[in-house]
Amino acid sequence: MREGEARAVIFDMDGLMLDTERIALRAWQRAAALHGCAQREDVYLSTVGLNAADSEALLTGALGPSVPLQEISALQERLFTEEVARHGIPPKPGLFEMLAALEAWGVPAAVATSTARARAVEILTRANLATRFRAVVGGDQVARGKPAPDILLRAAEQLGVAPGRCIVLEDSAPGILAACAAGMTPILIPDLLLPPAEISALAYRVVPSLHEARAVLAALCGGGRLRKGNCGRLPDCLV
Repeated sequence: MREGEARAVIFDMDGLMLDTERIALRAWQRAAALHGCAQREDVYLSTVGLNAADSEALLTGALGPSVPLQEISALQERLFTEEVARHGIPPKPGLFEMLAALEAWGVPAAVATSTARARAVEILTRANLATRFRAVVGGDQVARGKPAPDILLRAAEQLGVAPGRCIVLEDSAPGILAACAAGMTPILIPDLLLPPAEISALAYRVVPSLHEARAVLAALCGGGRLRKGNCGRLPDCLV
């Protein structure tokens, strides 16, 4: 990408724009405990960024087939919904300033989340964000979830922007790998879990919050030069 060629920004949702991962983790731990199961935080966090089917497969492999994942997941969703109804969904610091800046620059934005689209739209609506994005793509709308590039490519298509001109904001390892596989430029903003060093190295920048990410985007979308990073070097499973 040459100077000034960034034309769109694609956001992850959970853990990137909204502080939902902590709510989901608490709900999962409560649901697991109520079903008499181990509250394996490390195992749960390994599902961050994955769609429902891939998360279930990972949890089954780690916890064993006897764990009632369907029941735990249903209770987790109910507990999550109850907490959100009581306390709302906290936005990540710098989110609204970021969106205002993109609107001022005339740069369109989309959401590409592993969460099912209907659920994502519901969450975005509760957070007064649904109208701020030109497109919302959910994990149930593509054949392969992150780290495959499908969901990001679909978001770029809906925006009408070439993948190579898209910036991706992500908090998870699957999201960074998906952005690289899509030929996009990822910026990593870690949430509950810092991806391994080899994944973090694929990002154009690693920053602590959306405030710092906005400063990076000001250069990329406003005429700064985007240097080619390491996104051409993908793990063998994605080549």
